[in-house]
Amino acid sequence: MIRVLLADDQALVRGAFAAMLGLEPDIEVVAQVSAGDEVVPAARRTTPDVALLDVQMPGLDGLSAAALLHAALPSCRVIVCTTFGRPGYLARAMAAGAVGFVVKDAPPEHLVDAVRRAHAGLRVVDPVLAAESLAHGRSPLTDRERDVLACARDGGTVADVARALHLSEGTVRNHLSAAIGKTGARTRAEAVRVAEDNGWL
Repeated sequence: MIRVLLADDQALVRGAFAAMLGLEPDIEVVAQVSAGDEVVPAARRTTPDVALLDVQMPGLDGLSAAALLHAALPSCRVIVCTTFGRPGYLARAMAAGAVGFVVKDAPPEHLVDAVRRAHAGLRVVDPVLAAESLAHGRSPLTDRERDVLACARDGGTVADVARALHLSEGTVRNHLSAAIGKTGARTRAEAVRVAEDNGWL
Protein backbone atom coordinates (compact mmCIF):
# COMPACT_ATOMS: atom_id res chain seq x y z
CA MET A 1 0.00 0.00 0.00
CA ILE A 2 1.09 3.56 -0.77
CA ARG A 3 0.50 5.62 2.37
CA VAL A 4 -0.56 9.20 1.57
CA LEU A 5 -0.78 12.39 3.62
CA LEU A 6 -3.06 15.17 2.30
CA ALA A 7 -2.61 18.84 3.26
CA ASP A 8 -5.14 21.37 1.97
CA ASP A 9 -6.96 24.13 3.82
CA GLN A 10 -10.17 23.57 1.85
CA ALA A 11 -12.07 20.74 3.50
CA LEU A 12 -14.11 20.01 0.38
CA VAL A 13 -11.02 19.66 -1.82
CA ARG A 14 -9.19 17.61 0.80
CA GLY A 15 -12.18 15.32 1.23
CA ALA A 16 -12.60 14.88 -2.53
CA PHE A 17 -8.93 13.94 -2.92
CA ALA A 18 -9.17 11.51 -0.02
CA ALA A 19 -12.30 9.89 -1.45
CA MET A 20 -10.78 9.61 -4.93
CA LEU A 21 -7.49 8.14 -3.70
CA GLY A 22 -9.33 5.84 -1.29
CA LEU A 23 -10.98 4.10 -4.25
CA GLU A 24 -7.60 2.85 -5.45
CA PRO A 25 -6.68 -0.65 -4.22
CA ASP A 26 -3.02 0.23 -3.64
CA ILE A 27 -3.41 3.65 -1.96
CA GLU A 28 -4.36 4.47 1.64
CA VAL A 29 -4.85 8.03 2.93
CA VAL A 30 -3.30 7.91 6.41
CA ALA A 31 -3.52 11.60 7.37
CA GLN A 32 -5.37 14.79 6.44
CA VAL A 33 -4.37 18.25 7.69
CA SER A 34 -5.58 21.77 6.94
CA ALA A 35 -2.50 23.89 7.73
CA GLY A 36 1.14 23.82 6.73
CA ASP A 37 2.44 23.71 10.29
CA GLU A 38 0.47 20.48 10.88
CA VAL A 39 2.26 18.60 8.08
CA VAL A 40 5.45 17.46 9.84
CA PRO A 41 3.76 16.40 13.13
CA ALA A 42 1.15 14.40 11.17
CA ALA A 43 3.84 12.83 9.00
CA ARG A 44 5.87 11.82 12.06
CA ARG A 45 2.78 10.11 13.51
CA THR A 46 1.72 8.29 10.35
CA THR A 47 4.93 7.85 8.26
CA PRO A 48 3.41 8.44 4.80
CA ASP A 49 5.19 7.38 1.62
CA VAL A 50 3.81 10.34 -0.35
CA ALA A 51 2.54 13.76 0.78
CA LEU A 52 0.26 15.93 -1.37
CA LEU A 53 0.65 19.54 -0.24
CA ASP A 54 -1.35 22.58 -1.34
CA VAL A 55 0.72 25.77 -1.84
CA GLN A 56 -1.53 28.25 -0.06
CA MET A 57 -2.37 27.19 3.49
CA PRO A 58 -2.54 28.94 6.86
CA GLY A 59 0.40 28.58 9.21
CA LEU A 60 3.20 27.57 6.87
CA ASP A 61 2.64 27.66 3.13
CA GLY A 62 3.00 24.38 1.27
CA LEU A 63 6.46 25.18 -0.11
CA SER A 64 7.86 25.89 3.36
CA ALA A 65 6.12 22.79 4.71
CA ALA A 66 7.64 20.74 1.86
CA ALA A 67 11.15 21.83 2.84
CA LEU A 68 10.57 20.97 6.52
CA LEU A 69 9.00 17.62 5.64
CA HIS A 70 11.87 16.76 3.30
CA ALA A 71 14.33 17.50 6.11
CA ALA A 72 12.34 15.61 8.77
CA LEU A 73 11.33 12.57 6.69
CA PRO A 74 13.44 12.37 3.54
CA SER A 75 11.83 9.04 2.59
CA CYS A 76 8.45 10.77 2.11
CA ARG A 77 8.02 11.88 -1.50
CA VAL A 78 6.39 15.32 -1.73
CA ILE A 79 4.04 16.42 -4.48
CA VAL A 80 2.93 20.04 -4.50
CA CYS A 81 -0.63 20.37 -5.75
CA THR A 82 -2.02 23.83 -6.42
CA THR A 83 -4.78 25.81 -8.08
CA PHE A 84 -2.23 28.39 -9.18
CA GLY A 85 0.11 27.07 -11.85
CA ARG A 86 2.63 29.89 -11.49
CA PRO A 87 6.04 29.21 -13.06
CA GLY A 88 8.03 30.42 -10.03
CA TYR A 89 6.26 27.92 -7.78
CA LEU A 90 7.75 25.00 -9.70
CA ALA A 91 11.36 26.08 -9.13
CA ARG A 92 10.64 26.84 -5.46
CA ALA A 93 8.91 23.47 -4.98
CA MET A 94 11.84 21.56 -6.45
CA ALA A 95 14.29 23.59 -4.34
CA ALA A 96 12.22 22.59 -1.27
CA GLY A 97 12.72 18.90 -2.07
CA ALA A 98 9.42 18.17 -3.83
CA VAL A 99 9.50 15.49 -6.53
CA GLY A 100 6.24 16.53 -8.14
CA PHE A 101 4.15 19.54 -9.04
CA VAL A 102 0.59 19.17 -10.32
CA VAL A 103 -2.30 21.58 -10.76
CA LYS A 104 -5.67 20.82 -9.19
CA ASP A 105 -7.63 21.08 -12.42
CA ALA A 106 -5.75 18.10 -13.89
CA PRO A 107 -7.90 15.02 -14.57
CA PRO A 108 -8.28 12.78 -11.48
CA GLU A 109 -6.39 9.92 -13.09
CA HIS A 110 -3.36 12.21 -13.45
CA LEU A 111 -3.30 12.81 -9.70
CA VAL A 112 -3.52 9.08 -8.97
CA ASP A 113 -0.77 8.42 -11.52
CA ALA A 114 1.36 11.18 -9.95
CA VAL A 115 1.12 9.50 -6.52
CA ARG A 116 2.16 6.13 -7.96
CA ARG A 117 5.01 7.59 -10.00
CA ALA A 118 6.34 9.66 -7.10
CA HIS A 119 6.23 6.56 -4.88
CA ALA A 120 8.19 4.69 -7.55
CA GLY A 121 10.96 7.31 -7.36
CA LEU A 122 10.07 9.34 -10.43
CA ARG A 123 9.60 13.09 -10.81
CA VAL A 124 6.12 14.24 -11.78
CA VAL A 125 5.66 17.72 -13.24
CA ASP A 126 2.71 19.22 -15.06
CA PRO A 127 4.02 19.57 -18.66
CA VAL A 128 2.37 22.95 -19.32
CA LEU A 129 3.83 24.39 -16.14
CA ALA A 130 7.26 22.96 -16.97
CA ALA A 131 7.18 24.68 -20.37
CA GLU A 132 6.10 27.98 -18.80
CA SER A 133 8.87 27.76 -16.22
CA LEU A 134 11.47 27.27 -18.93
CA ALA A 135 10.03 30.22 -20.88
CA HIS A 136 9.99 32.55 -17.86
CA GLY A 137 13.31 31.46 -16.39
CA ARG A 138 14.26 31.63 -12.74
CA SER A 139 13.16 34.30 -10.30
CA PRO A 140 15.36 37.40 -10.58
CA LEU A 141 14.97 38.07 -6.85
CA THR A 142 17.60 37.09 -4.31
CA ASP A 143 16.39 35.25 -1.20
CA ARG A 144 16.72 38.42 0.89
CA GLU A 145 14.86 40.54 -1.69
CA ARG A 146 12.07 37.96 -1.69
CA ASP A 147 11.93 38.00 2.12
CA VAL A 148 11.74 41.80 2.22
CA LEU A 149 9.08 41.96 -0.51
CA ALA A 150 7.03 39.22 1.19
CA CYS A 151 7.24 41.04 4.52
CA ALA A 152 6.22 44.31 2.84
CA ARG A 153 3.21 42.84 1.06
CA ASP A 154 0.83 43.68 3.92
CA GLY A 155 1.61 47.37 3.59
CA GLY A 156 3.91 47.77 6.58
CA THR A 157 6.39 50.64 6.68
CA VAL A 158 10.11 50.27 6.01
CA ALA A 159 10.62 50.44 9.77
CA ASP A 160 8.10 47.61 10.29
CA VAL A 161 9.90 45.41 7.75
CA ALA A 162 13.29 46.26 9.24
CA ARG A 163 12.12 45.26 12.72
CA ALA A 164 10.50 42.04 11.51
CA LEU A 165 13.59 40.90 9.58
CA HIS A 166 16.21 42.35 11.96
CA LEU A 167 17.70 44.58 9.25
CA SER A 168 18.53 48.25 9.11
CA GLU A 169 16.03 50.55 7.39
CA GLY A 170 18.64 51.43 4.78
CA THR A 171 19.16 47.77 3.93
CA VAL A 172 15.40 47.28 3.59
CA ARG A 173 15.16 50.30 1.26
CA ASN A 174 18.01 48.92 -0.87
CA HIS A 175 16.37 45.49 -1.16
CA LEU A 176 12.98 47.01 -1.97
CA SER A 177 14.54 49.24 -4.61
CA ALA A 178 16.32 46.25 -6.17
CA ALA A 179 13.12 44.17 -6.15
CA ILE A 180 11.12 46.99 -7.76
CA GLY A 181 13.76 47.32 -10.48
CA LYS A 182 14.01 43.58 -11.15
CA THR A 183 10.24 43.16 -11.44
CA GLY A 184 9.91 46.17 -13.77
CA ALA A 185 7.49 47.74 -11.32
CA ARG A 186 7.02 51.39 -10.38
CA THR A 187 5.94 50.88 -6.78
CA ARG A 188 6.41 48.41 -3.96
CA ALA A 189 2.78 47.26 -4.26
CA GLU A 190 3.20 46.65 -7.99
CA ALA A 191 6.43 44.71 -7.35
CA VAL A 192 4.56 42.50 -4.86
CA ARG A 193 1.80 41.87 -7.42
CA VAL A 194 4.27 40.98 -10.20
CA ALA A 195 6.21 38.67 -7.88
CA GLU A 196 3.01 36.96 -6.69
CA ASP A 197 1.69 36.54 -10.24
CA ASN A 198 4.94 34.80 -11.21
CA GLY A 199 5.07 32.61 -8.10
CA TRP A 200 8.25 34.23 -6.80
CA LEU A 201 6.70 34.96 -3.38
